Amino acid sequence: MAIEEPTIRRTVEVPTTRAALAGDLVVPAAARGVVLFAHGSGSSRHSPRNRKVAAALQDAGFGTLLIDLLTEVEEAVDARTRHLRFDIGLLAGRLTGAADWLAGDAATAGLPLATFGASTGAAAALVTAAERPDRVGAVISRGGRPDLAGSALERVRAPTLLVVGGADPQVLDLNRAAAARLAAEYEVAVVPGATHLFPEPGALEQVVDLALAWLDRWLRVPPTSGG
Repeated sequence: MAIEEPTIRRTVEVPTTRAALAGDLVVPAAARGVVLFAHGSGSSRHSPRNRKVAAALQDAGFGTLLIDLLTEVEEAVDARTRHLRFDIGLLAGRLTGAADWLAGDAATAGLPLATFGASTGAAAALVTAAERPDRVGAVISRGGRPDLAGSALERVRAPTLLVVGGADPQVLDLNRAAAARLAAEYEVAVVPGATHLFPEPGALEQVVDLALAWLDRWLRVPPTSGG
């Protein structure tokens, strides 16, 4: 009888320009893909909301990398100034570095990649998709600020899901305006009655269902190049 390979669980250090970033990598046996999480607005890889979403994706066979896009020193500075969380160029550059790292790691090389952004991390997730069009196969945003991706929106080729709470009207308007600038396939999915952080009973579960349906639809193993 074949022995199933165990799930890989590692705390990793991802080297990027000017910083080494701490992350938590989980890769189930026979993973269907890997989802790279981008946190924002003062959050970290320990965000209970993103960890709950990540656990559900893992149960469905997807690997996940939750990573801190700021170092501990930078987080301390940002807690006072609140400016680094809005430095999309910095966040996106580091997220793109993490995407490149996943492409070279033995546990995730060859797996199709999706980026998943929350709050300002959604802008970073979209910029990374624009910068790595042949690598990022899908983008998901939860209560995000895709508008902060700026001119990168027109360059995103990956199908993009924007999930917003129905009781978060300002962010919903920003998402709809940003979606209209996307050249890629997209959907703005509204979770009725949910506020910005989706704390309402069942709201985060709806985010998971929407995310899994999007990944099932769009995330595919990239074809190998013929010679």
